[in-house]
Amino acid sequence: MSNSYTMSTRFTVGDRVSVRVAYPPGHVRTPFYIRGKIGVVERICGEFANPEELAYGRDGLPKQPLYWVRFQQSDVWTEYTGSKNDTLVIEISEHWLEPA
Repeated sequence: MSNSYTMSTRFTVGDRVSVRVAYPPGHVRTPFYIRGKIGVVERICGEFANPEELAYGRDGLPKQPLYWVRFQQSDVWTEYTGSKNDTLVIEISEHWLEPA
């Protein structure tokens, strides 16, 4: 008998995603400057307790899939003057992402 567990994720590697534009109070773990930006899922890191819930001393359940999302620097920073190939990768929990 196998004890394997298959994680259910909303997104797959290569999907274009948008970071929700939300301003909830409290211990938010998604950077302000990335909200509303579009990126590409680079990696699915696994399932982890929700860090925003853990910050309040709660159990962090249900666990949330965590993704590496890659953004073009020029899409994040309007005045960016570096190479058009420069990117930024941020770990973002699934509940902050929407299809782009």
